[in-house]
Amino acid sequence: MAVLLLPAAAEATSSALLGINYGRVGNNLPPANAVPPMLSSLGVGRVRLYDADPATLRAFANTGVELVVGVPDECLAAVSTPSGAASWVRSVIQPALPATKIAVLTVGNEVLTGSNSSSLSRSLLPAMQCLHDALAQLGLDKQVAVTTAHNLGVLATSYPPSSAYFRKDLLPLLCPILDFHARTGSPFLVNAYPYFAYAEDPTGVELEYALLEPNYAGVADPSSGLHYPNLLVAQVDAVYHAIAAANTAAARAVEVRVSETGWPSAGDANETGATPQNAARYNGNVMRLVADGKGTPLRPSVALRAYMFALFNENMKPGPTSERNYGLFKPDGTPVYELSYRLPKDNTNSGGGSGGGTIAGGGEYNGHGDDGGYYSISASAKPAGWWTWWTQAAVAACVAVLMMMMMALSGDGRKEASGF
Repeated sequence: MAVLLLPAAAEATSSALLGINYGRVGNNLPPANAVPPMLSSLGVGRVRLYDADPATLRAFANTGVELVVGVPDECLAAVSTPSGAASWVRSVIQPALPATKIAVLTVGNEVLTGSNSSSLSRSLLPAMQCLHDALAQLGLDKQVAVTTAHNLGVLATSYPPSSAYFRKDLLPLLCPILDFHARTGSPFLVNAYPYFAYAEDPTGVELEYALLEPNYAGVADPSSGLHYPNLLVAQVDAVYHAIAAANTAAARAVEVRVSETGWPSAGDANETGATPQNAARYNGNVMRLVADGKGTPLRPSVALRAYMFALFNENMKPGPTSERNYGLFKPDGTPVYELSYRLPKDNTNSGGGSGGGTIAGGGEYNGHGDDGGYYSISASAKPAGWWTWWTQAAVAACVAVLMMMMMALSGDGRKEASGF
């Protein structure tokens, strides 16, 4: 099996701050127990999963890899009650500990901007709160944080970063979530893709700015005066500014982390910039940026944490060709492209760009649709043909929780608080 090697000097730092998304929307992927050795070769110490598949959790036992475990959208209703959340934590999370290092639960993915946002959004915060309380009852709340991941489409505007703010229609949902983060100390997660900004407007967003090229001159925020060397940190700071503009207790207390970021190595004819060369440059620069241990211009003392998307090319993802070509590895374990910190000697850098979304020549945001022009390429997107067996696996845990609740209620009259 071929592997991608990182410089030894950067490995310790990158493994502490760098993560990768392990999606499994494919019918030709290797077994879960083959994944930890691949992560070791990358120097990656954190992995984000999109569900709590028991076999996958067992594969990471005693590896030291820190996991972000997803609660699928389909389970939100089931865990949005105290008894449902307690049953899920006791049956799924507690048995995996401490051998498997679970550090975070992500409740749903891009719930507020997804296609089912109207129905799921009502369950999001109750599910987060109930899961946190269930962990606290077991003394695990200091070990396992609870959060959710957002699409950048939650922003009404993102350029310049200092002018960013959340969509007004989402504030009634986001402000209580921000207060939850401030109260529990959990991070605000955002899926950030400079690729989309470039692909939407390649004449207005410079490629080098979107690729995070280290020698690029950068872009200045005219309002704050802060200098942004690349688009990713500009997007992160846009979220920080939006949190501050929401005027909640979270303004200074909440850390923003990048839960997904990546660049496709292939795409359709109209998917500008989706090439192996650009993907190698972007992901290599993400590794370098995170391994440096530095923060953003607005939060220089808070080291940037990011999860690359994704570990594998996933052949059953729906949508354009790019959707199936975000992986660092092919399913057979060989690298999709050569990746290292050493950039080509003839790299050139030239200016322009903005904080994300669809950018006009003057740098203004022209978002469209529920996702504000950012789109969604996460592993939670599922093709119709794959849905049947995925649903059986993902919903089975939810059904089990509901069955336990029904049995308890119809049994000896025990109350919800008694646990099941």
